[in-house]
Amino acid sequence: MTKANAQPSAISKSIAQHMKSIRKVRGLSLDKTAQLTGVSKAMLGQIERGESSPTIATLWKIATGLECSFSSFLSNESIEPSSQDVDNKFANDPNVTIKTLFPFNPATQFEMFELCLTDFHEQHSSAHQIGVTEHIHVLEGQLGVLQDGEWQTFKAQEQCLLHADQPHGYRDEEGETRFIVVIHYPT
Repeated sequence: MTKANAQPSAISKSIAQHMKSIRKVRGLSLDKTAQLTGVSKAMLGQIERGESSPTIATLWKIATGLECSFSSFLSNESIEPSSQDVDNKFANDPNVTIKTLFPFNPATQFEMFELCLTDFHEQHSSAHQIGVTEHIHVLEGQLGVLQDGEWQTFKAQEQCLLHADQPHGYRDEEGETRFIVVIHYPT
């Protein structure tokens, strides 16, 4: 099957549907959405049409710019509950899998994910909304965390608190690293 004939994945469809829905509700053009997110109008259009799957970093920019949770783009009402337990793989980030453990809940103001980085992958993220924190627990491997321009290493069963309202990053330092992230949004 050629790339032009390839069907969008369930995650790509979910991202596209959610972004269209947010833009429609808020009356946002692609131009305005591009200004808010820092993602080009062309890329946003490709994502909405299912022609391109965003990287995790791009999806964070979109979620941050539109002031919504990351997990809201990953949930898909048409996906059966049993299939939601499967790791979400991002086509443009083959060394990253992400599994939503608890989607965003407005009552608690948090969402929770299990991530796995492989092959010494380094993942950078732009700043999230002001006051957002990430509570990280390393399950397996060694995780490098970039905060305040410096890398710190955390081993299995260690934790850290990351101020995610600034540029930050994660790095697999062992070949495969699994960790849990609880993202807390300020009220």
